[in-house]
Amino acid sequence: MLKVSSSMLIVASLVAPMSACSSGGGGTAGPAVNSQGTGSSSSSSSSTNNGTATDVLTYHNDTMRTGQNLTETVLTPSNVNSSAFGLLHQLAADGVVDATPLVVSNLSINGSMHDVVYVASENDTVYAYDLNSYALLAQVSLLQQGESAAAPTGGCTQVIPQIGVTSTPVIDRSAGPNGTLFVVAMSEDSAGNTTHRLHALDLTTLADRMPPVAIAATFPGGGGTLTFVPRQYKERGALLLSGGQIYTGWASNCDITPYNSWIMSYSEASLAQTQVINLTPNGGQGAIWSAGGILADSNGSLYALLGNGSFDSNQDYGNAAVRLTTNGSALTVADYFTPTNTVSESAQDLDFGSGSPVILPDQIDSAGTAHQLMFAAGKDSNGFLLDRTNFGKFSASVNQVFQEVTGMLPNGNFSAPSYYNGTLYIAPIGQPLFAFTINQATLPSSPSSRSSAVFNRPGASPAVSANGATNGIVWAVESSTTAAAVLHAYNAANLSVEYYNSTQAPSGRDSFGGGNKFVTPVIADGKVFVGTPNGVAVFGLL
Repeated sequence: MLKVSSSMLIVASLVAPMSACSSGGGGTAGPAVNSQGTGSSSSSSSSTNNGTATDVLTYHNDTMRTGQNLTETVLTPSNVNSSAFGLLHQLAADGVVDATPLVVSNLSINGSMHDVVYVASENDTVYAYDLNSYALLAQVSLLQQGESAAAPTGGCTQVIPQIGVTSTPVIDRSAGPNGTLFVVAMSEDSAGNTTHRLHALDLTTLADRMPPVAIAATFPGGGGTLTFVPRQYKERGALLLSGGQIYTGWASNCDITPYNSWIMSYSEASLAQTQVINLTPNGGQGAIWSAGGILADSNGSLYALLGNGSFDSNQDYGNAAVRLTTNGSALTVADYFTPTNTVSESAQDLDFGSGSPVILPDQIDSAGTAHQLMFAAGKDSNGFLLDRTNFGKFSASVNQVFQEVTGMLPNGNFSAPSYYNGTLYIAPIGQPLFAFTINQATLPSSPSSRSSAVFNRPGASPAVSANGATNGIVWAVESSTTAAAVLHAYNAANLSVEYYNSTQAPSGRDSFGGGNKFVTPVIADGKVFVGTPNGVAVFGLL
């Protein structure tokens, strides 16, 4: 069943705002790239001695989490095949790499220019590798004396075998003398005391630019004061840099109660905590699971999806999408949406917030009206387009949203979709990679195309490379923790056309080991980076 608004709508052939794609046939120019600017891209291009290089400074390339790099000029449909493309190298790490690698181009280190890929492990180690020579440029442990990465709680297997850096860091090239990488690390001491610390690392040395801050917070609730208990939480969602603030959103540590829904922000200039909100203060749960973490649009609004938890449409927003605004030191819920069956969904662990949302470029209807939309989908198999100016709140009888596609994602969604050239790409649990091409600002009731490969639990979080509106390639990783990982590359216009996968070359030439959870490929400068249980696999032209 397809529910849409009553107005006549027309597709908008738009791409997410990125200064590197000023025209390209179908794109609408957006704000200039600014690593601190709300809603702007963090995949930018810069001139180097070797041509044009791309920065990937945040998860899925921008604060809207579109997952598209529109500045890729090396990889094309004609050369992404097993004859010309394959595994080049594996960058070593001392633990599982769950955080996506980040890329900085044209960085001066000790008087030499480097394109650098940054890797963070679950053993709380951060590495800087030269993107071209693969030389190790810097390495730092974020553990303090007597500490180790945290052990999973009670035999839980959500993140194994240790929990260190799980969330994707964020980079500001303009912060400090050489640029700064912000990262949250989880650790414990010999007595089992757990600490989360926010670090600001110099891009050239990986040294702390200022003392790291231990994450702590309180908030009114439950008839008194709620206190953030570090052992009950892990930082799963990517860090967000917006308006000079670093935003963190917290998932539970292995679903062991009690826990609540916390979002906190820190000044990137000082690491001082500036804002705290608890979104289930008079109830419980409401973890923020999405790999994309908190999102931001060009208007300065913030967005999050919450997992199962207490909901009362007042202060408790479990199992809901929320829009937050900032006013001084206060984060405020400005709008929300939760499904009509939110109570039963939470009771059955059918989180609306199990997947990551994505903010779409404005979609224009037949009257020329721009619609500001966000896509969200969770475990219940339904997909939602939410109007960011009116989410729809709660109704016991009907979901008052811009569009609902029931049964859109069989088996439910745990992953982060991508957007490119009017199409959403989603790989739900145990299903193919689906393309849903938006037409008249609405999603179709069935996929426009799909892959032949099936992506088993937990599905896949795709990414897109393109040169503006041309040479679109969708990349996705089969990354079950119980099988060998496989990298796939598809025609963005038709997912039934597979350009490449890492099993095609003879003699296992491109095999790169086992999978791990929620791997998102990163594409920059003719290379594709894929996290593994012991490092990062690098693919490119042979």
